Amino acid sequence: MTIRSDSRHLYLRVIDRIKEDIKDGVYKEKQKLPSEFDLAKELGVSRATLREALRILEEENVVIRRHGVGTFVNAKPLFSSGIEQLSSITDMITEAGKQPGTIFLSSFLTSLTEEEQEKFRTHEDLHVLAIERVRTADGEPVVYCIDKIPQDILPDLSEYKEESLLNIIHRKTHKRITYAVAHIEPIGYHPKVSPILECDPETALLVLKQMHYDQADQPILYSTNYFRADKFSFQVLRKRI
Repeated sequence: MTIRSDSRHLYLRVIDRIKEDIKDGVYKEKQKLPSEFDLAKELGVSRATLREALRILEEENVVIRRHGVGTFVNAKPLFSSGIEQLSSITDMITEAGKQPGTIFLSSFLTSLTEEEQEKFRTHEDLHVLAIERVRTADGEPVVYCIDKIPQDILPDLSEYKEESLLNIIHRKTHKRITYAVAHIEPIGYHPKVSPILECDPETALLVLKQMHYDQADQPILYSTNYFRADKFSFQVLRKRI
């Protein structure tokens, strides 16, 4: 069945048709799509039109194209959150009906970089605890985390292996983190993080860098979290003013 009866641009019709086929189960997660020749013939479009549609679908993370192998349906993210919501990773995993877990990798004292000094509003040689962990969902690694917090705020290293760090800070210091300033960017394969998260070479990562502030507007915690893009998606609610 072709799609030429639709009045919109042809590549837009191809995009919608492929999305509908994925939604209807014609193509399942991680399944390889037909070859460009066969799929273009089936849809009644040129290969150039099909390639443009597949390019956009790849940008939208609907499909993944493996050079010399083919085009595959991307796995639908298990965890979705509005980036305007300050939720812990533990809460995100729990709300998706999964069991959160932690693989504790290391903790060590370190100094801040110049960029981090600016975020902590200090030019002193401030010592911070760096905590390196992997968060899991039903035992599967999904997020690699590096958290940095001044040693004078949280000096005890004994409880970082299982509990949410936000909860630990509140319980042990009575400081409540009320907001964070976040920066998010997608990256490709990371030579250290991707193997830790058991990613395929083609699996992208979403890097979320956040400075967390308490109720007194004091910087408390700086986090760099690497999320598997095939497991997590973030959206932003934008309002016209």
